[in-house]
Amino acid sequence: MKKRMKTTKSKMNKRNSLILCGIIFAIIVLSGGIFVYRHFKSDGSKDVRKEEGTPIEDIINTKPKEEVKKVKIVDENSKSRPFAVMINNISTARPYQSGLQDAYIIYEMIVEGGITRFLALFKDQKTERIGTVRSSRHYYLDYALENDAYYVHWGWSPQAESDIKSLKIQNVNGLYYSNKYFWKDKSLPVATEHTAYTSISKLEDAVSDLKYRRETNKGLLLNYSAEEIDVKSIDGASAANNVSIKYSNSLTSSYSYDPELKVYYRSINGKSHVDYVTKKQYTFKNIITYQIKNSNISGDEKGRQNFNNIGSGTGYYISDGYAVPIKWEKKSREAQTKYYFLDGKELIVNDGNTFIQIQPKGLDLNID
Repeated sequence: MKKRMKTTKSKMNKRNSLILCGIIFAIIVLSGGIFVYRHFKSDGSKDVRKEEGTPIEDIINTKPKEEVKKVKIVDENSKSRPFAVMINNISTARPYQSGLQDAYIIYEMIVEGGITRFLALFKDQKTERIGTVRSSRHYYLDYALENDAYYVHWGWSPQAESDIKSLKIQNVNGLYYSNKYFWKDKSLPVATEHTAYTSISKLEDAVSDLKYRRETNKGLLLNYSAEEIDVKSIDGASAANNVSIKYSNSLTSSYSYDPELKVYYRSINGKSHVDYVTKKQYTFKNIITYQIKNSNISGDEKGRQNFNNIGSGTGYYISDGYAVPIKWEKKSREAQTKYYFLDGKELIVNDGNTFIQIQPKGLDLNID
């Protein structure tokens, strides 16, 4: 009986010893794990927090963060006001147009005689030659207003003169500052009224001298995407490799898409639209086109126009070889034109320069 009890006791001692050893082993393993965890990160590198005594709140992530892609066409954080420059587009002056590739937005609208003029917007640029600069028409003021831009022109129609004064538009007029903020290139083989130029540096001087407000009170007209938009996947998208926009029997603006560069080359009346200085054809990333009813101003002997541009309508956003139907709305002269997809969401455009073609209602628009 005593021998059996002794044997049982011996077995119990062995079992307790094993349990004790297991506990000790577990403690050693756990301690080792804590040591490794504290001294090494999950990727196997040493933890500088422990070794160098750096507070954990000072090191959130030692790995480099992915850089956020930014829009390039404009600085979206800039508070500077743009310059809106009236550009001559009569056929004799067109070969001498300069600096338009630096504009982030250009509008084209009809004026008297079946010709058009441009309103070119420059923001945070250093362009040294812009022109040729031409006289104002009153409905162009609406597009300077919607961008809170300084309005740059050489002369004005009676209607524009009245509106600039009554609306107190901050403008730089070549009639008054011909030798200070503008110059005429007398070497050009055209009439003197087609030879006026300016530069951003001269216009900056004008802003300082005239004590104009410097910070904008409006956001950008368009919403830009830093990432390329998949235009072809948007509802209603159709091919837009070639675009033709008729303004009159004497003027048609057109574009041809380059799928490699993903831009549109611009032409007028079938001829490449080329910069006088660089000799390069103008290119644009985005085109917005829509139609507005225009009419002759009653009693105006020169056939100057009125524009029915307050309201809403439909048009197209064109980029990357595709056209998407859109809606537009402008509630007042100074209100920004809003552009929407057909589902009601506000238009977002690709990062790049934009040509806004405001075409007379009822004329041919061909997109294929």
